[in-house]
Amino acid sequence: MVNEKIVVKSPGSKIREELSGRGMSQKEFALRMGLTEKHVSKLINEEVQLTVDVSVRLETVLGIPASDWNAMEASYRESLLREAQAEGKEAEAELAQCFPYAEMAKLGWVPEAKNLKERVCHLREFFGVVDLALLDQWQVTRIAVHALSLEQPEDLTIMAWAQEARRRAWQVPAPSLNVKDFDEWVPELLKWTVERPAAFLPKLREALERHGMILVLLPRLRGLSLQSCTFPAGNRIVIALTEKRMDDNEFWFRLFHELGHVFLEHVWQKDGTAEQDERDANLWARNALLPRKTFDAFRQGGSYTEKSVLEFAGQQGIAPGILVGRMQYEGLIGGGALNRLKRVYEFRGGRP
Repeated sequence: MVNEKIVVKSPGSKIREELSGRGMSQKEFALRMGLTEKHVSKLINEEVQLTVDVSVRLETVLGIPASDWNAMEASYRESLLREAQAEGKEAEAELAQCFPYAEMAKLGWVPEAKNLKERVCHLREFFGVVDLALLDQWQVTRIAVHALSLEQPEDLTIMAWAQEARRRAWQVPAPSLNVKDFDEWVPELLKWTVERPAAFLPKLREALERHGMILVLLPRLRGLSLQSCTFPAGNRIVIALTEKRMDDNEFWFRLFHELGHVFLEHVWQKDGTAEQDERDANLWARNALLPRKTFDAFRQGGSYTEKSVLEFAGQQGIAPGILVGRMQYEGLIGGGALNRLKRVYEFRGGRP
């Protein structure tokens, strides 16, 4: 059986019928209604909405209750809205198929979907939007990386990954962002670099949350090259890192890089970060982990042995792996030299 489109009569068409049956011109009708001919013309052609005031006038002039006119107007406008939504459903369904839904469901981020319609509904609930096309709005999906687009496949994966981080962050009670006393508490973060993740992660999260920043560790989705990102969630900041096997230097540098985006205020930029912003965040991270003057003092010593690295890192109270990573970046040693001093981290399910 073919579903036929239900035609809802508009107030304008009803007025035309009444005028035709009474042999009344629009000019005379406008005069009786106390309205301009231009307004009556727009009313009949559905170019303006029927107001309560006009419905009362129609009751007086045509003898049809104002409540009937109001109900007719509401039904007509609802039918227009549903028709517009139906036209957009096809595009929304195509968009829903571009998200890594099966992987998201396997991770428990969204429910299993029996069909495409269910997938669309679950994705709407996951992102908290009435239409998936709204994800193209920067206020909905902004992160401190770059402006995201529905036209880019990887951007859809980034949106899903960042949204799960956002959803988890909403469950964490934390005050508004406050970075005024950063100089006072960053040494606290640095001293934890010498500890194992199981020991430092709870303290790290608590310290960040005190300042309105929520750290979220998430599994990597297939096709996602992004390793970390930062973005506002109300009056707080979410710092999301990809779970994977990494050394201590990479973890702490990634974390401080994202903190750099916060302290340099990149997170508030509408179009995301530019290449210079990324370079600035890298520089900020390197100097926060090991100040330029401190590193230069080590370099001037000229001794890059395992013993000298361990001694200097111990004096600074930081993990030797961080110093090794800096030495490799500055070209003091080869890319693989002294890697044995780096401690390997591995996170799963948000835990070490």
